[in-house]
Amino acid sequence: MPRTSAPSTPFVRAMATARGGLQRVAFFSFFINLLMLTSSVYMLQVYDRVLASRSESTLIYLTLFAAACLATLGLLEGVRSRLLVRMGARFDAQLSAQVFSETLARGRNGQALRDLDSLRGFLTGTHILSLLDAPWMPIYLGLVYVLHPLLGHVALGGAVLLFALGLWNERRTRRTLAEAGGELSASHQFAEMSSRNADAIRAMGMLPGLTALWRRRHDLGLGLQGLASDRAASVAAVAKATRFLLQVGILGVGAWLVIQEQTTAGVMIAASIVMGRGLAPVEAAIGGWRGFLAARQAHQRLLEGYGQQPADQARMPLPAPTGALSFEGVAGGPPEARKITVRELSFALEPGTCLGITGPSAAGKSTLVRLALGIWRPMAGVVRLDGVNIADWDRQDVGPHIGYLPQDIELFPGTVADNIARFGEVDPGQVVEAAKLAGAHAMVLELPGGYDAEIGPGGVNLSGGQRQRIGLARAFYGRPALIVLDEPTSNLDAEGEAAVRQAMDALREAGRTLIVIAHRPALLGGTDKLMVIQQGRIGAFGDTSELMPQITRRVVAGIAPSQVPVVPAGARHV
Repeated sequence: MPRTSAPSTPFVRAMATARGGLQRVAFFSFFINLLMLTSSVYMLQVYDRVLASRSESTLIYLTLFAAACLATLGLLEGVRSRLLVRMGARFDAQLSAQVFSETLARGRNGQALRDLDSLRGFLTGTHILSLLDAPWMPIYLGLVYVLHPLLGHVALGGAVLLFALGLWNERRTRRTLAEAGGELSASHQFAEMSSRNADAIRAMGMLPGLTALWRRRHDLGLGLQGLASDRAASVAAVAKATRFLLQVGILGVGAWLVIQEQTTAGVMIAASIVMGRGLAPVEAAIGGWRGFLAARQAHQRLLEGYGQQPADQARMPLPAPTGALSFEGVAGGPPEARKITVRELSFALEPGTCLGITGPSAAGKSTLVRLALGIWRPMAGVVRLDGVNIADWDRQDVGPHIGYLPQDIELFPGTVADNIARFGEVDPGQVVEAAKLAGAHAMVLELPGGYDAEIGPGGVNLSGGQRQRIGLARAFYGRPALIVLDEPTSNLDAEGEAAVRQAMDALREAGRTLIVIAHRPALLGGTDKLMVIQQGRIGAFGDTSELMPQITRRVVAGIAPSQVPVVPAGARHV
């Protein structure tokens, strides 16, 4: 049977590149470790030949040769370090943009980016060199055996003891460090979530309570991390003391062999240096075990999150969509929770149709629009844009043809024009047109710098109404074929609401498809079709002219329009 290759993912390819770089580093490590023997060979020759023969010329030539070898060693060390730095840069270049875009696409926090930094730091740090030098330990121990078997027994016993200490260190710290990482990651997520709601937290005096809540998670993580560090430090201290004891032991055994005239003083000194060099990577690995475990956990999380799905294959470009949208038996919900919040959604909209959606809170309205935009994938059924499964559209191709105003409007550091143009190439004419359509043109001109005014992170230097108008302009930029507005007038006054109504009329006349989530009858009255969502299902769907009077009567009776009762949905296809 033919072998099937594992799916190629960006993470797998980046790790393959890193392994190739490490192989080149290991090639240089071969010569570096050979040259590391210079001092021991030099000492052996000085003690056994130069001092015995009292030959100054031999001493000079040996010294010059040793100096040349050590100069070459320094040069190769520099080359090896530069290779690691460049390997880390290539590794980051292959993954950082992918991880960032996937983090945004899946609505995740920044843990993956921190994991990438941790893994890159380990791959380009000193601890990886210890692992690359570790395979040389048997060779060094073999050289000690060549010098004298008894000295080799001492060195081998020390290596076994240090290796056992390393295993013990791993067993004592692995689980604790994993728990610490989980708690600290949770505290980081909590801090990120809280920062997005800083104004409300400060306004309502919630800061002390939330600080205490964050502190408990953070302190628990630090406590576990400290416990693991204490355990690792104690093992590292024992390993260091053990290595010094081994140095004393091999010198003592060597001296005894010299007294017994079984070896020479040069052999004793050379054996001590060679054994120290052979055991150094093991001791370094024990000292850096915490970094190794952190890198391993980061690798595992990245592999699970970004290394399982094959890279997106280039798709054949499709014609620009006209805005025809259809739901065919769709059920879905938040992908992380794997919870179905809407089900049995079936309807169709032709280009130029404006659909108003209303319903109680948590009925599934925002879930419906996320499914319509392809942000979330259905757990059942299919959403089609111009007859094509919206999941099959290349997001870079279809994105310019979609406009979206979410409930929580986020603006990004840059100019007003950059934000309206979605941080692509700014078309001044389209930027102004979109701003006028959103009723934001006059407001923007009043800002210092106008369209070139800088927006701070999250739009902190703008009011809620200003952010909403710029968000509307961003959704209208280029007059997309499909526009979804989630509560577009929540921060606007009567003038702003009238501007949105005019924009809806203009876009509908231009053949654009609109979906507007709202609760105000004044805004819903400007739609062609009306849908009421209740308990994740379509409770009512039909012409606005037929359903709106029922909603209006209930408003007069003091009942919110979102609480309209379930009525026969009629034909659910327009």
